Amino acid sequence: MRGPLPVSRIAAAVAVTLVATLATPAGAQCVDRSERAPPTAVSAFVSDPSVLLRLSKNDRDKLSGRLTGLLVTDITALNSVRSMLREASQADRIAIGIGLHRAEERCIATKPEVARRIGDFVAKLHDGSVLKGYFADQDAAMAPNPGSSAPSTANNVPTGSSSNAGLMSGEWKTELADPFKPVPLPE
Repeated sequence: MRGPLPVSRIAAAVAVTLVATLATPAGAQCVDRSERAPPTAVSAFVSDPSVLLRLSKNDRDKLSGRLTGLLVTDITALNSVRSMLREASQADRIAIGIGLHRAEERCIATKPEVARRIGDFVAKLHDGSVLKGYFADQDAAMAPNPGSSAPSTANNVPTGSSSNAGLMSGEWKTELADPFKPVPLPE
């Protein structure tokens, strides 16, 4: 009887470990395990969101990168971003906007619902500095690389007739465009 008893204890320990591993919010991660932030970093940020500001020490790239890493690891950290914004300077808020956009971009392919949640969070913030960083990173992501072999269409498209032209105009596409404005003709 002594033989099966230790085996059953080992099997029970393995089962408990497996259940504990599967009970973690695995669906919240947008990246592979090797790219995730350490769980201690996520828990430290959730318990004290200003820790990220202190660790970055005015290094905006580090701030946006760490925030992106935390959010793609565990989306529940998104709730702590609002608390962090209370203590952030304007320049830090811009970096936070960049980090939010990068996290959203990383999650689009694997977890579109998480990406949508990040986008909704940014939209509900109503913080101009965060939006500035968010849209600046979005514009930078859409711009072609200077050394790329993509053909330039800037000379072929008349002013105002790009795919962005339409019913909305202005810097943030929040103003209604003039529907009676004449369409420029190609030269």
